[in-house]
Amino acid sequence: MDAKKLIESGGAVLGIELGSTRIKSVLIGLDFKPLAQGSHEWENQLVDGLWTYSIDAIRQGLQASYADLSTQVKAEYGCEIRRLSAIGVSAMMHGYMPFGTDGKILVPFRTWRNTNTGPAAAELSEYFNFNIPLRWSISHLYQAILNGEEHVPQIAFLTTLAGYIHWLLSGEKVLGIGDASGMLPVDPRTKDYNSLMVRKFDTLIAPRHFPWKLRDILPKCLPADADAGSLTPEGALLLDPSGQLQPGAALCPPEGDAGTGMVATNAVAPGTGNVSAGTSSFSMIVLEKDLSRPYGMIDIVTTPEGAPVAMVHCNNCTSDINAWVNIFAEFQRLTGQETDRGELFTRLFEAALQGDPDCGGLLSYNYISGEPVTGLAEGRPLLVRGASDRFTLANLMRAHLYASVGVLKIGNDILFGEEQVAVRRITGHGGLFKTKGVGQRFLAAALNSPISVMETAGEGGAWGIALLAAFCVDNPEGLSLASWLDRVVFAGNEGVQVQPDPVDVAGFNAWIRQYRDCLPVEETAVRCKK
Repeated sequence: MDAKKLIESGGAVLGIELGSTRIKSVLIGLDFKPLAQGSHEWENQLVDGLWTYSIDAIRQGLQASYADLSTQVKAEYGCEIRRLSAIGVSAMMHGYMPFGTDGKILVPFRTWRNTNTGPAAAELSEYFNFNIPLRWSISHLYQAILNGEEHVPQIAFLTTLAGYIHWLLSGEKVLGIGDASGMLPVDPRTKDYNSLMVRKFDTLIAPRHFPWKLRDILPKCLPADADAGSLTPEGALLLDPSGQLQPGAALCPPEGDAGTGMVATNAVAPGTGNVSAGTSSFSMIVLEKDLSRPYGMIDIVTTPEGAPVAMVHCNNCTSDINAWVNIFAEFQRLTGQETDRGELFTRLFEAALQGDPDCGGLLSYNYISGEPVTGLAEGRPLLVRGASDRFTLANLMRAHLYASVGVLKIGNDILFGEEQVAVRRITGHGGLFKTKGVGQRFLAAALNSPISVMETAGEGGAWGIALLAAFCVDNPEGLSLASWLDRVVFAGNEGVQVQPDPVDVAGFNAWIRQYRDCLPVEETAVRCKK
């Protein structure tokens, strides 16, 4: 069936991901390749000291992204999207979205980027004997309790951004197990929230006499192949106010961007891993055995099927690079030699390949926000150099690119060094890898591991959640997600692999030693620059 007939017949599958800087919609066909894409740019806002997106911005951005997709479909195929086979929703993981009985949010959405939950995360980590990161929903909830916030007794439902959008579209208060594992730890055996921790949390807060227990307010936890509802008439009209889109499409369990990254890189089987690098970065290594003990730098989450995963999450990745590229673009405009922004990125990234292995001594701290892995509650972007350092364009860009994966290296050194975790394949995806051979090469040096990148590296989570939606409606043999991806979607394709260059590895190791030594400079900047 050609693309136009497939779309007109209602056989296409839609994936939507609400990322930190872009809401992306991808329509895929029977071969799982994108038929059309739409997007909407947005940015978080710092309001009253907390990073947030307003409910209006969320709804309007969702509609704008879908409208852009519809426009692309009309232009490319000369038809309208009236029906869909399935829909998947993904979004940035974690955060805090509490709702009252009237369905209205009680406080502005608190995103993963916020680092104000230190006391709660530290207490819960000790109480559970399990690393509870700052950005997890349970940390936000308990911090609100510790702060005595007035809205807490009124909570009727607590969810993530993906869970919220899914609720709007389907009326179902559910969450994919991967995203759910970033609200509260889950038990890989039961595929549900850890019952012991649920009971312990209820005991912890019992003296406060809230009218709810934890399970009362959490979304139902679902594995990838579960029925997660269907598009309601209200949901269809929300997504497409023009009224063209009809209800009835199946919805897969909503997932976080970590889960969709695993799917998009075929890294859901034990012994595989992936690195997602965009506004934030994180590595996901699917474990073959439990770690020997909890680590503050390593989160234990799950795949969309519920297998345990060691996650190293870094709040900052490419945002500072984007800011520097904007400066270069501004300079070009002054000289009257403006270049396409995509081409400018490519040229600057490729220039980094000519830099010194240790960046000539230049250090970049890309901390737009705080970085829990290195113990920073707030961030101040910094470029640090000495008078005798080799301050060249190549070294400058190389330092920025090293910084984009530097914190990731610090966390993964524990996995590969202390825990001796074995990985057969690590695949990179996200904006850092769009320029071929650059981000991939530097990540290989940082992790001292072969890194694969597929042609779909730039597709990201919207494509990953579209695959999860397709999995729910197009798996006649009843395969596991790992087998379905390996046999049906990727059919053995492992992408283009780059081996770590020993010179790069030595250079990166020298650079990261200086990076660690100079962290007090970043700490001082946070303390002094308000």
